[in-house]
Amino acid sequence: MGIQRADPYIQQAVRGLAADGIEAGLFYTSGSAGDNDFPGYRERLDRGVTPRELAGAVADWGADAAVSISLPCDNALRDATAKAFLEAVGIPTIMTPLAATMLLVDKWETKQLCEQAGLKVPDGFRTDSDLLAGRGLSVPGYPDALRVQAGQIGYPLMSKPVWDSTSMGIRTLHSLADLESYLASPPEVSTVVEQVVEGDLCSVDIVGRPGSYQVLPLCWTGRAGAEPVFTFADLRWCGPRTEADAAFVEVARTLVTLCGNLGVCGSVNVDMVYTGGQFVILEINPRIGGATTLSCAASGTNTFTSLARMARGLPFAAGMVQRAGWAIEFVAEDRIPPEVVAQFRERVEVVTAHELVIDGASRGDIVVVTLAQGEEDKTVKALTELRQATGFPAADVMGKIAALLSP
Repeated sequence: MGIQRADPYIQQAVRGLAADGIEAGLFYTSGSAGDNDFPGYRERLDRGVTPRELAGAVADWGADAAVSISLPCDNALRDATAKAFLEAVGIPTIMTPLAATMLLVDKWETKQLCEQAGLKVPDGFRTDSDLLAGRGLSVPGYPDALRVQAGQIGYPLMSKPVWDSTSMGIRTLHSLADLESYLASPPEVSTVVEQVVEGDLCSVDIVGRPGSYQVLPLCWTGRAGAEPVFTFADLRWCGPRTEADAAFVEVARTLVTLCGNLGVCGSVNVDMVYTGGQFVILEINPRIGGATTLSCAASGTNTFTSLARMARGLPFAAGMVQRAGWAIEFVAEDRIPPEVVAQFRERVEVVTAHELVIDGASRGDIVVVTLAQGEEDKTVKALTELRQATGFPAADVMGKIAALLSP
């Protein structure tokens, strides 16, 4: 994904630095970045850049400090390693230390950390790809051990790679027959197999360093179930949800304590399922989250400004950040004509509307809008009129927005 996913908050942060006489530089490996995307120094690096090469490029530019804003988790691991090289030459780097990052990019290790902290996680077990494939060591009882664990948890189960991210490589096991097929043709990588937790998917960003963490508002990102779905398939939103907000307070405290114990520095993104009045932790990603723009838009904050303040050694507001209103994100499957975007901006408060490119392929346009509490009916009316005039937003998206804002 390109830096446009952070539009317009990256630009605000960079312009704020420039106003203080500080030049910002962007080192990136995919997508494109022009003056409108990043109004500062820009350098494109090879996608296979090593941590040492990355650290060298940043140091050669003359950086006084560095901040990691990379996605997904494999790039976060690269940046955590580069942090070690940068700090060895006196360039402080806002990124979680390598040892903690290694734990958080590993879904099984993360599960253990969460359980030890008292957080709820799905019941599950780890499968070792080498043992299943008979590589290196023969353990004849291993498949039966997995069958017993699967039977104790019950079906359906979900298998996901220990080290992958962005919902890649997920496989659902609905029955013992599916497990047998899985064991007969196992994935090339080790996985976590865990119970399927059905409920509402949500995420939260936590930003800061030990002793000073900022917890952004909850973002709701779809439904969790037995089948994996495209990350942006559903409406994603940040807004009032009284019971869930109250239930999250204690979970947030526990997550902040865990972050402090791990030495988290920068941003982490926590993926959860809200079900039966409780939050079940799925992953803790040691990086900026995919819903960061939503949480910034709904709260009137700027995570990238906070990270820049950390790099400069300046304080920033810690604690639970309150929402300033609603933020709603959706994808239009086709590119939105410029004249329609102009009408769209006249009717509602548009944070961003740009092309969504994933792995080099266009997925249409992604849009984020905001509104104040109390403007729900007004916003639905404005969007309904826009749809009648232009056909945008699509009927299914319009129905979801209306159901959310005017149930």
